[in-house]
Amino acid sequence: MSGNKESERQNPPKKSMDDLLERDKLNIRLNRINHKILVFSGKGGVGKSTVAVNLAAGLAKEGFKVGLLDIDIHGPSIPKLLNIENHKFSFKDETIQPINVSENLKAVSIGFLLEDNQTAVIWRGPRKMGVIKQFIKDVEWGDLDYLIVDSPPGTGDEPLTICQLIPDADGAIIVTTPQDLAIVDVQKAITFCKQLNMKILGVIENMSGFTCPNCGKVFNILKSGGGIDMANEMDVPFLGRIPIDPDIVISGDEGKPFTGLETTTPSAQAFKTIIDSILNFAKQNALHNVSIINKGENPMKIAIPLANGKLSMHFGHCEEFALIDVDENTKFIKGKTILTAPPHEPGLLPAWLADNGANVIVAGGMGSRAQGLFAEKNIKVVIGVREGTPEDIVSAYLNNMLSAGDNICDH
Repeated sequence: MSGNKESERQNPPKKSMDDLLERDKLNIRLNRINHKILVFSGKGGVGKSTVAVNLAAGLAKEGFKVGLLDIDIHGPSIPKLLNIENHKFSFKDETIQPINVSENLKAVSIGFLLEDNQTAVIWRGPRKMGVIKQFIKDVEWGDLDYLIVDSPPGTGDEPLTICQLIPDADGAIIVTTPQDLAIVDVQKAITFCKQLNMKILGVIENMSGFTCPNCGKVFNILKSGGGIDMANEMDVPFLGRIPIDPDIVISGDEGKPFTGLETTTPSAQAFKTIIDSILNFAKQNALHNVSIINKGENPMKIAIPLANGKLSMHFGHCEEFALIDVDENTKFIKGKTILTAPPHEPGLLPAWLADNGANVIVAGGMGSRAQGLFAEKNIKVVIGVREGTPEDIVSAYLNNMLSAGDNICDH
C-alpha cells in the first residue's frame, strides 16, 4: 500500500479534460476578483457571520466592489443579516446571477435556493463541495475588489473545499470570543490554516466586553483578552476586539449591517480599525504583485478567431477574437477578453493582435503569407484545428491534447 502511495505522488493521475475545463472556468472567475478573504472559526456562536457581513458592508461603504459568499450550507445566515431572505437566484446564459444588496455589494447563499428559511439541507460532503464550486464557477460575480467568504464553524468539508478552490486567497480571518471554551476550538481553525498553508490575516476577538451606556463602565461578560493571548501564543496577528453592542444585534435582526450605520461607538471604531487593516493588507499585496510584474514576467496570450462564439475556420473571416491570458507554468487560464475584429485588410490582423499582446494564434486555416506576417511579429501559429470554444481549445493546447489536422485553406 505504501508503495502505491509513493507511486501516486511521483506519477499523479492525469486530469481529464472536464477537470481542466472546470478549473479554467474557476480561474476565469477568480482572476476578476482582486482580493479573497476567508472568515473562519473553530467554534459556533462566536458571531462569525455577523463579522463577515459587517466587513463586507464596511468595505462596500468605502466604495469598493464587494462580493459576499455564504458557504454555510446547513445554517446560512447571510440572507437574514442582509434582509434579503425572500430573494431567489435568477439565471442568465447558464450563469447564476448574485443578489444585488446595494450598488457595491453582491451576495450568494444556499438560502436563495431554499423554499423557505425552515427548510433543512440534508447533504453529505460531495454534494456540498459541488455546490460551493458552483457558487464560484457558475456565478457571474463580475469584477470585484473583494470577495468575503463566510464559512461554517469547524474544519470540515466546507472550509477545506474553499481553501482548495481558492489556494491564492489573501488569507483567513479567525473569529473567536474571549472565553476558554471558544479559544480551545478556535485554535484548531488556526492549526487547520497552517496545515493548508493558508495565510492568517489575523484574529478578531468578538463580544469582548460591554460598555454600559448609562455609567460608561466596562463589564467583561465573557471575559476579555483571550483572543489576543491566543494570537500571541500561536504567533498570528491580532486585528482587534469588538465589544458587545446592542446595536449590532438590532441591526442584524433588521437586516441592516452595523457598519452601514452612522455611529462612533467603540464597536464601530473597532470595525473601522479592522477594515483599515484589511485595506493595508491589500495595499501591501498590490505592491508585491507590481514588483513581480516588474521582474519581467512575460505571460502567454492566445488569440482565437471566433464566429458565433466558437472557433472560426479561417482567421480572416472571423467576427471577433478571444484573447486568453494563461499562466504557462500552472497551465491555468487567468482571464479572457473578447475584441471585435478590425477591418480585414491585408497585413492588418497580425499587427493588431501583436499590439494587443498576443503571442500565439490558433486557427482552422491560414494562408502562407499571413503565417509569415505572424512570424515577423513573433506570434506562434497553430493551424488545422477544427472546432471548439476558446476555453476548450486553450486547455487542450496547454495540456498537449489539441488535435490539429491539415491547414483548411492556404490563401
